[in-house]
Amino acid sequence: MAGYKSDIEIARAASKKPILEIGAKLGIPAEALAPYGHDKAKIGAEFIGSLSDRPDGKLILVTAINPTPAGEGKTTTTVGLGDGLNRIGKKAVICVREPSLGPCFGVKGGAAGGGHAQVVPMEDINLHFTGDFHAITSAHNLLSAMVDNHIYWGNELDIDTRRISWRRVMDMNDRALRQSVISLGGVSNGFPRESGFDITVASEVMAILCLAQDLADLEKRLGDIVIGYKFDRTPVFARDLKADRAMAVLLKDAVQPNLVQTLENNPALVHGGPFANIAHGCNSVIATKAALKLGDYVVTEAGFGADLGAEKFFDIKCRKASLKPAAAVIVATVRALKMNGGVKKDALSGENVEALTRGCANLGRHIANVRKFGVPVVVAINHFTSDTEAEVAAVKDYVSRHGAEAILCRHWADGSAGIEDLAHKVVELAEGGQADFKPLYPDAMPLLEKIETVATKIYHAAEVTADRTVRDQLKAWEDQGYGHLPVCIAKTQYSFSTNPALLGAPEGHVVHVREVRLSAGAGFVVAITGEIMTMPGLPRIPSAERIFLNDEGLIEGLF
Repeated sequence: MAGYKSDIEIARAASKKPILEIGAKLGIPAEALAPYGHDKAKIGAEFIGSLSDRPDGKLILVTAINPTPAGEGKTTTTVGLGDGLNRIGKKAVICVREPSLGPCFGVKGGAAGGGHAQVVPMEDINLHFTGDFHAITSAHNLLSAMVDNHIYWGNELDIDTRRISWRRVMDMNDRALRQSVISLGGVSNGFPRESGFDITVASEVMAILCLAQDLADLEKRLGDIVIGYKFDRTPVFARDLKADRAMAVLLKDAVQPNLVQTLENNPALVHGGPFANIAHGCNSVIATKAALKLGDYVVTEAGFGADLGAEKFFDIKCRKASLKPAAAVIVATVRALKMNGGVKKDALSGENVEALTRGCANLGRHIANVRKFGVPVVVAINHFTSDTEAEVAAVKDYVSRHGAEAILCRHWADGSAGIEDLAHKVVELAEGGQADFKPLYPDAMPLLEKIETVATKIYHAAEVTADRTVRDQLKAWEDQGYGHLPVCIAKTQYSFSTNPALLGAPEGHVVHVREVRLSAGAGFVVAITGEIMTMPGLPRIPSAERIFLNDEGLIEGLF
């Protein structure tokens, strides 16, 4: 297409300002920033601590319908809305997650927005950035090493090696590492046992970093990690192994939020990166709370569809951090809704109002679900050039009949100028005092009932099934004092059910919980459902096959 520019070409053409200037926009003094080059910086903990007496701005969540191969553009809309709010005169800060190398080289490529709604430097953000993920990986695996080292040198804590739950992690998709046997090779290598790897974004250390209030809280939470059990079935904590303080040392810089900018030179905090299908899917509490003190509006996102990211944002992050969201934006595309209505990917460019209307059931379910948390909703139709007037009108009409408004947004092509209408609507909702936020379930509800509540009220399942071992484990954790924790359900992102092929708005299905994990340091219980994996695999043709350095030394194929 003549004149077409890819996301990476648009990002490279950006006129970036020195990061100290971006910080100055928020009133951050130069001495409170630790620059990583000229275009990114860490915000110092002392400065963040000095903000506590300031009033909070308005918190806006951007979520989406269930993802499809057609694309939804949630991060692009998050960035675009932040730019749009700044365009209409609001002091807005964007808070998003850091991309994982797994998806970057696996299925989806980069994750820093797209078109004229991106955060930059895009290549750095999508690759090693400021090293946060590497620090998290190292801290996690330090604890793993200290577990096995303790056992090798006599096992003074009497750890039952059959009941060690702490695995290792790496920030890459590698299905071959899901299950493994370690310490093979003789006496000098330790005691062989079965273990495995998860991806770094599923690490409890990642969740801890994203839910901690400050460095001291982070260290305490690290100490609260349960790595397994003794022969008498009592838990073994990271602090019992004297690992927590050294882990905190590895994370002392990673816990500080990263400041970057959008293509329109507006401030963005990019920090933390748990997946929403296998973890809680939100950026760090530290970044979000700092942004609320620095701006009038904070636009943040939660991963995948609202059944995953938004539910966990509300029930875990907002509950634990005492956050009060003022409004929510649900991102949808005509193409993705048509896929939910049964249209194949290669036929999405043709007008099909009938299929689109069928697919809108998925959007309607998400609108109703978000309202269950007492948060007002607006729908952003992320525009594609193949969208027809009749299709856009059909979505607007459907949303209107569900008591909300759908607004066509052209931020990918036009930046902030293409999303002004949505920005004004968000201000109207946020300033209108409609929000009355409340979590879906109370702390005192038993753990299995919490899982059932999410499954029936958000997924519209008929029931939850679980083996006796799972039920007994949940009861044991309640007896140990963990019954007040929220639940974090690991489930396919593609469907309300646990079957990724079941699109639209299915109901009456069964959610089977096959495994539960205690994240005592992070402060939630993970329920693993269906066939979801905490270590993803690469697809048949991974994105890595298309990523390379060109003759000028520039990265191609990353996005």
